[in-house]
Formats: sequence, C-alpha cells, structure tokens
Amino acid sequence: MKTSFLALLLLSTGFLAKGQADSTTVISIQEVVVTSQRNPQESINIPYSVSFLNRKSLDNFSPRTTPEALMNMNGLFVQKTNHGGGSPFIRGLTGNQTLILIDGIRLNNSIYRYGPNQYLNTIDAFAVDRIEVAKGTGSVQYGTDAMGGALQIFTKSPVFNLEKSTFRGRVFGKYMSGNMEKTGHSELEYSSKKYAALIGATYRDFGDIIGGKATGKQSPSGYNEYAFDAKITTALKDNIQLTLANQFNRQLHVPLYHKVMLENYLLNEFDPQQRMLTYARLNIQQNEKLFNQLRVIASWQNNIEGRVSQKNGSSLMIRERDRVNTFGFTFDFDSELSSVWTANSGIEIYHDQVGSSRTEINTFGTGLAVNKRGLYPDNSKYGNYSIFTLHHLDFGKWVLDGGIRFNSFSINITDNTLGKVSLSPEALVFNTALMYNINRKHHVYGTFSSGFRAPNIDDLGTLGIVDFRYEVPTSDLSPEKSQNYELGYKLNLHKLSGTVAFYRMNLSDLITRIKEDGRFIDGYQVYKKENTEEAFIQGFEASFYWKALDQLEINSGISYTYGQNITKNEPLRRIPPFNGRLACTYRFRQLFASAEFLFASKQDRLASGDISDNRIPQGGTPGWQVINLFAGYQFASVKLNAGIQNIFNEDYRTHGSGINNVGRSAFLSIDYSF
Repeated sequence: MKTSFLALLLLSTGFLAKGQADSTTVISIQEVVVTSQRNPQESINIPYSVSFLNRKSLDNFSPRTTPEALMNMNGLFVQKTNHGGGSPFIRGLTGNQTLILIDGIRLNNSIYRYGPNQYLNTIDAFAVDRIEVAKGTGSVQYGTDAMGGALQIFTKSPVFNLEKSTFRGRVFGKYMSGNMEKTGHSELEYSSKKYAALIGATYRDFGDIIGGKATGKQSPSGYNEYAFDAKITTALKDNIQLTLANQFNRQLHVPLYHKVMLENYLLNEFDPQQRMLTYARLNIQQNEKLFNQLRVIASWQNNIEGRVSQKNGSSLMIRERDRVNTFGFTFDFDSELSSVWTANSGIEIYHDQVGSSRTEINTFGTGLAVNKRGLYPDNSKYGNYSIFTLHHLDFGKWVLDGGIRFNSFSINITDNTLGKVSLSPEALVFNTALMYNINRKHHVYGTFSSGFRAPNIDDLGTLGIVDFRYEVPTSDLSPEKSQNYELGYKLNLHKLSGTVAFYRMNLSDLITRIKEDGRFIDGYQVYKKENTEEAFIQGFEASFYWKALDQLEINSGISYTYGQNITKNEPLRRIPPFNGRLACTYRFRQLFASAEFLFASKQDRLASGDISDNRIPQGGTPGWQVINLFAGYQFASVKLNAGIQNIFNEDYRTHGSGINNVGRSAFLSIDYSF
C-alpha cells in the first residue's frame, strides 16, 4: 500500500494516529480541511473562507456543550434560546438556513426549524474530534439548507496499531462552581493491525445557570444528559476499510427559561431531547484516475423531540412528541484526472418519515387525556435526492475550483387541515472560485456560490404555538435561494498567518411568516408561511495567528455582519452584532495558560420581528466584554485543567438568546489516561 494513500485515507476518515494531525492553534491556516471541497486540502490552497477547531482546543478550554465550543471559532455567533440549546449563526443565518453534518451525514432533517434551535446540542462534545465550517458555500457540496454555510462535526475514531494489540482508556471528571455542571466521561480504545474500536460514555448534570451581577440564578435552566458512542473499524484488505458507528444522546427535562419567566408558563420544557445515529462507511482505494477513492455511507438517524407545557393556573398539560427516522445513502468518489485536475462526484439520498402527536391532559381531578393532531402531520414523508460533481484545478500560481449539483425532492403530507399535499421542488446550483498565489506567502481569491433551501415539513405542515406566535399550515412553497460573492486574502508567513474576507449574499424567495390580521388562537397571533421576501447580507471577517515566542501564541478574530430586508425596508432579523475574540496562550513543557477576551457590540438594528421578540431587550441587546482565564498541567498520566470565566462578573447575553450567560464562575477538571 502506498504511504501517501494510507495517510490520505486515514486523514479523510479520521483514523490518523494521535498527534499526526494535531495542532496547537485554533485558527492557524496551515491545516488540512475537508468540508469545503469534500476531500482533504490544505486550507491555504482553498479559495473559500473556512474555520476549524481541533480536539486539543476542546480539551484545553473544556466547553460545557458543543454549541459553546463554537464560541472559539471566528465568524460564528452562537445564540442560546435556552441552556439546552445553542444555534450557530454563519454569515448571519441560522436554523434551517445553515447545514450541520456529522461525519459526512446530514443532521438537518425535514422538521428542522427556521431560526435558532437546539439540535447541535444533541452532539456530545466528548465525541467530537474536530469541527470545520465552510462559510458562504455548501449547497453544491452537500445540498439543501447550506445557504449561510456548512458546519461539519468529525467524531473521534480509533487508531490502528501496526505493531501490536493494545488497550488504552480515559476517565474524565469536571465540576463547575454553583453546581452548574457535574460531568463524568470515560472511554476505552482497542487497537491492532487490522481492527480498532473506541467506545465512550458521558453523563452530565447541569444545574441552573447563575448569571452575572444582578441576574443571579436563572431557574429553571438546568437538565440532565447521558450519551454513548461507539466506532469500530477494520481493514478488510490493504485498500478497503469498513467503519461501523453508533451515537446516542438523551437529554431530560430541558427547560425553556424565557417561556417560564416571560410567558406565564408553570412548565415549559423539552422532554426528551434525543438523537441516535447509526452508520456504516466503506472506503475503497482503487489507484485509478477516474475512481481513485470510493466512499459508501449507509445511515439511519432517529430524532425524538418531546415538549411538555402548562400555563399557570391552567388544568391543561400538553405533551407533544415529534419523531423523525432518516435513512441516508451516499456514494461518492475522488478522481485524479491529471497532475493538476482532481474531482469529487457522487449521489446522495435521504428519506424522512415523520411522526407527530399531541396529548392534552386534565391535571385536575379526572386526569382525562385527549389525543389530538401533533405539531406536524403524522406519517409525513420527505425524500431528498441529488447528484453532484466538484472539480479542483491547481496550476501553481492559479487555482480554479467549481462544481454543480442537481437536487430534487418528494414531499407527501396528508392532513385534515391541508388535505393531501404532494410537492416535487427542484434546484440546480453551482459554484466557482479562483485563487491567485502571489507567492508562497500571499494569496488572493474570489468566489461565487449559489445556494438554496427547499421547503420542508416544518414549513408546510406546522400547526400550533411556535415561539411567540401560532402557525397554521400552507400547501405550496418553493425553494429559498442565495447567491454569495466573496473576496479574500490569505497570509502564510513563518510565524504569522491570517485571513481577511469580504462578502455579500443576496437572498430571494425567502419563506417568511405572514401575519393574518385580526386572527388569534389561544391568545396568539396567527401566522402563515409564504415565499414573499428578498434580502441581502454583507460583511467582513478577519482572523490571525501569531507565534510571538516559542512558547507564546496569539489568536484573534473579528466579524461584522449587516443584513437588510429589501421587501420590508427594515433590518433583517437576528443579525449578530460586531463581535470578536482575542486569546493569548503560553505553553511551557507540561503547562499551559491562556487568557481570552470576548466582545460583542450593542445590536440595536432591529427588525419588527426582533422588536416583538421577548428575548430581545427593548432598544436592542447591550454590548458586552468578557475575560476568561484557563490553565492546565499534565504530570504522568493525569491532566488537571482549571478555568475562571467572566472574571468581572459581566451581566450579558448573546443577541437573541432567551437566557443570560454565566457570571463569574470557576471549573476544575481531572483527566486520567491509561
């Protein structure tokens, strides 16, 4: 087997031995990334804006959840409706207008909601090996929803040992002041020449969040979570690798704090919030021009979202449950058509089966339960079928990149409100990019990416209370569309690297909620979705990494986003404020210490929907500045980490969130490896 193939194969599937693909930085631009082009490329040679976060950073900073880990990534802004949620904004878009992938498999499904949601939080942070974000592109590479971009989670993988069979493991514990977090995690790995396996288990007990200064304890906001993951890989032949994986995450009694505090609810929570993913992945190396490497992924993903609510003084408790079974199949292959021309092509198929139910229970006296129509039409079906091809040409000074995807959908809904609805929307999207390498140090690029989001079952079939409105179904919607233009510069010096990008995204046929004047249900204004609006988003991002001394690293990044709704002649909803991060990290032998400064300016450019959103203060969300300190020391097989967050006890929340972030607090973690 060729060494170059082995390295490429193990990198693309996540089986590199520990340390081989590690990095001590968060935003150094010299790493290999996959998401922007579906196969490994050095980030300096990619004519797109990308960000990434590695396992080392996750271990050092010990984020409580996967969404909170993204706060260390430039160009991403994380909104938290509740502590059990966390929705990343990419280029000013979030929810079903951005795409999340796990090991190349779509997390987005047909009931993925518009606006902030909680689905990213169902990925256990301890299972994550690496996070990549491709901004402003992704629809050609991965299909519907990637209008703002695509975020991909690569989970940990076991490592082959070509010399002998070995076992190794890890036990981790963490405590956060105020009983805000008690976490335990363990994992065990087996390695041999042809077989490798990794299993992990996590339990988290999150207490109520204690905010800064005058906020104090925000109750209810805590919840419990347990997760399990397993991955087994075997080398069937020198050129064939099979991987089997399972991920399971279940969260119980996850409160929506703002609902209880602001909307007269005695109880409002997700219970359960659950995801299970099982997949098989086959990698085959052919060493042929057209079919150089082949990948086949078959997956089954089961998502369950339960909701429980009861108003103060009411005898009626409402229990809702939505279930989505997603069956996926992906076949793609890499081609090395010449010394300068590589390609990735394939097909993707996803099929959703949606179940939805609602039970109304009289909690006074009789306890009578009445079954009613759920939030979505029960037994709805959603098919997603696509074919794509991506091409990369490297002429040395010039790099040309481009691709095209055709996507069709089959949506079938039968409902008492809608009747029988069958839709078959289609989309054809393409992208193209050109990079000029001035020399090895300086690179400039320009890109165009078209994107789309097909209407889903959440758009078509919602009937009930969503956020602070009451939605009714609609029967005819078409895809949303985007066109993203970007100019960028990449710097690659010996001790200094960075990127600067300017972009504009035009949005059309946006699916928006239209108010039905004078119509109210259960005290909530009634809305219906239509393709009615046009908008644009523009802005810039910059990030730099400087190795100031052999032991001292400095990371920094800023992001500015401006969004305008052309149709309504007002700001676009939920646009993040100007924000950024500066981190200084000192490393000496087994010691590391880091200081982090985070900031966001005031956001008072508000849409009418922002003004009526009870999560946004009157006049806009105030700006804030936060300083965090982290330190760690490793001796023998034990690693101690500690952190002090928000040392000045700032009372703050990220724009659009329904709960304030933590005030002054501390954590301590112990990590024992054997």
